[in-house]
Amino acid sequence: MTTLQVIITIAVIAVVTLLTRGIAFVIFPANKPVPPFINYLSKVLPYAVIGMLVVYCLKNVTLLSWPHGLPELLACAATAVLHLWKHNNLISIGGGTVIYMILVQQVFVK
Repeated sequence: MTTLQVIITIAVIAVVTLLTRGIAFVIFPANKPVPPFINYLSKVLPYAVIGMLVVYCLKNVTLLSWPHGLPELLACAATAVLHLWKHNNLISIGGGTVIYMILVQQVFVK
């Protein structure tokens, strides 16, 4: 890839990012109320996205062979406990990820 191609790629990415961020201000100006459906989506989509991420992360867990999903179960439990304890998404997700990595690389080594 040449330098010109890299510059063009970065420019296209920047323009698309700006357009997708700014289009909301065009569609929903400050002087008009936000439609009820958009308010509804803003309340339910975060939970739906987290649910989809959990399903995606656990889709390849094999319960019939060693370690029978134990690292995933323990990491999910640790994430839940951290979140209930600190009420901080960054700490709970980061902590759960670190615990999972330690479990699969140090404890449940195949």
